[in-house]
Amino acid sequence: MEKAKISAIQLFVLMVLFELGSALLVPLAIDAKQDAWIAILIGMVFSFVLLLVYHKLYWYYPDLLPTEYMQKIVGKVAGNVLAFLYLFYFMYDASRVLRDFGEMLLTFAYPETPLFIANALLMLIIIYSVRKGIEVIARSGELLFMLMFLLSVVGFILIVVSGLIDFTNLQPVLEEGIVPVLKVVVTQTLYFPFAEAIVITMILPYLNNPKKAKLTMFCAAGLSGINLILTMVINISVLGVGLTARSQFPLLSTVQTIQVANFLERLDVFFMLALVIGIFVKISVLFYAAVIGSASLFKVQSPSRLTYPLGLIVLFMSISIASNFQEHIHEGLKVAMYVLHIPLLVVIPIFLLLVAFLKNRKKTRG
Repeated sequence: MEKAKISAIQLFVLMVLFELGSALLVPLAIDAKQDAWIAILIGMVFSFVLLLVYHKLYWYYPDLLPTEYMQKIVGKVAGNVLAFLYLFYFMYDASRVLRDFGEMLLTFAYPETPLFIANALLMLIIIYSVRKGIEVIARSGELLFMLMFLLSVVGFILIVVSGLIDFTNLQPVLEEGIVPVLKVVVTQTLYFPFAEAIVITMILPYLNNPKKAKLTMFCAAGLSGINLILTMVINISVLGVGLTARSQFPLLSTVQTIQVANFLERLDVFFMLALVIGIFVKISVLFYAAVIGSASLFKVQSPSRLTYPLGLIVLFMSISIASNFQEHIHEGLKVAMYVLHIPLLVVIPIFLLLVAFLKNRKKTRG
């Protein structure tokens, strides 16, 4: 670990921007149709249980990275294997978000630009940020947080003034009952984006006041969940369920419809800035976790040496993981859930907590 400290407010900002990240881009929980906002709300509430699991592990080992305390919990060999799996997951997740960024940029702004060039430009900035350390990433997050929410408030006001919102698109509520909504929760919203916050456990040891970790994580998850709920309510109210489901990036499609006094229109490019901020922070946090975890696992004295080789891996993974955007989305919603999300975000953390609890109880008795 580098010798750095971040405040609870900086952790809060990083976690909010991380969870908003690419989740603002996609039609989140649209399989629940007009009840998508309910699926997001229930997914947020259920994720608090997982956040308790992640925090309890941190509470047992406050000065160690997860890649380090895994070895203490299940032994060196098994711990190294688990640590490597999580490092791969962080890099894979970073490459997916980078692909989202590239596809968005090519769709709305630079259709003739190669995907590799768009992704490479952002990756270079992220590598530079990660080389500077977690304090620089956290301070950058604080500055960008204010800009992002200013843009969000302005966008909301313009949509309301434009008279685009039609709340009848949200009716009937629970038309097919609660079961389809719960199905979306356990297959999508619980993991993306809320349980992805497991990467924050790689940053918790840098917190200057460990007692504030739990409250900070809960508040961040709550605020990001509320923002995602409002976003989907607006998307469905403006576009309707059908158009929201068909749109690759429904939020930008919603912003495209803004027209005030025949003067303010075509603001989607302007509001792409807010989405780029969230994506930048999300990839930076994931990539930083991969770099610092790899340095810990492979006993590299200077983590910054790993930024360029790991950055190249993430860049090429973002290009090669799917041949087109539809395949990319299918892989994220169907394949990654069973192969990565359920084992790495739910099953393994709960197992580690049980073993850690038993070990610490024996120590306490001794």
